[in-house]
Amino acid sequence: MASFSSSFLQEMQWRGLIYQGTDLEELDALAAKGPITAYVGYDCTADSLHVGNLISIMMLRRLQQAGHKPIVLLGGATTKIGDPSGTDEVRKILTADQIEKNKAGIKRAFEKFLTVGRDKTDALFVDNAEWLDSKNYIDFLSEVGRHFTINSMLTFDSVKTRLDRGQPLTFLEFNYMIFQAYDFMELKKRYNCVLQMGGSDQWGNIVNGVELARRMASETVFGLTTALLTTASGAKMGKSADGAVWLNDDRLPPYDYWQYWRNTDDADVVRFLKIFTDLPKDEIDKLAALKGQDINEAKKVLATEATALCHGREAAEKAAQTATDTFAGAGISKDLPQVDLTPNTTIIDACAKAFNESKGSVRKLIQNNGIKLNDQPVS
Repeated sequence: MASFSSSFLQEMQWRGLIYQGTDLEELDALAAKGPITAYVGYDCTADSLHVGNLISIMMLRRLQQAGHKPIVLLGGATTKIGDPSGTDEVRKILTADQIEKNKAGIKRAFEKFLTVGRDKTDALFVDNAEWLDSKNYIDFLSEVGRHFTINSMLTFDSVKTRLDRGQPLTFLEFNYMIFQAYDFMELKKRYNCVLQMGGSDQWGNIVNGVELARRMASETVFGLTTALLTTASGAKMGKSADGAVWLNDDRLPPYDYWQYWRNTDDADVVRFLKIFTDLPKDEIDKLAALKGQDINEAKKVLATEATALCHGREAAEKAAQTATDTFAGAGISKDLPQVDLTPNTTIIDACAKAFNESKGSVRKLIQNNGIKLNDQPVS
């Protein structure tokens, strides 16, 4: 394991957020010398981010906590193209109005995680439509496209995976990696941004940006990725049986968000405490020492701390208290979320909707007397 001198990479390494990087030794020296600027890009495909995006948000948070400047790049232009990374099908094309609405919703997700403003290390929102919308396509291909070869583009996972599975890859999507690489060039020129971060599925796109800066401008920039997170059961982070675990409270109530983290697998608790909370090492080490049923206490801490970051301390503690009143108390908390049902709804359908769980999970709960209706076990 590499030994870093900058507080940024030291913290990133301890929290398990480093998977791949370009010239990490030089990046470490640069970050140790003084503030750097780094970015993560988010296409505006929905009006909220979800837990699957949270790991990259935490990368930006760690960057800012270490005294550096984060840029949140919103893909006002690239959303019109669609990133083929991690998908088996062509992304839906959105209207300009939908993209603007989604941009506003995504900005809300960062309000609790980053300090946004005009100070030296405050986060900055930038939209790549600022430079891509006005680009002439012929001029762009002549200026930028000539630095890419079809041979190398076909080797990237985002392309290979789609082709290997026999799924269509449009020419529009094939252009995506060129535009993302150019984004890095523009951010370097406009804001002296020297680092792009993201999930490991973005490695090919990030390397393209690093190479393009070297070829077109003789600039040295860096890339850093974190591993795409799956749970101990192999499930993809950010998804539940009922859909995405959204970060905005108008898409998912804080109580449901708290319950998502409370239901973490035993094997994931310590890892998630490091990644998704601000708890220091000594506190996490104490929680890591818990065994047996006591691990549930660590899960409650994880749920409360993760919810506090996303929805605020008051909402997190209210969610924790609601769970205590409901499951450890004698009654049902008045703050429990309510679910509207139709007259023909089955108990399995009702529980799946209320608990945000699969019908299979609900059946197992019923078999183990884990569900009660009017205080009587459902059989």
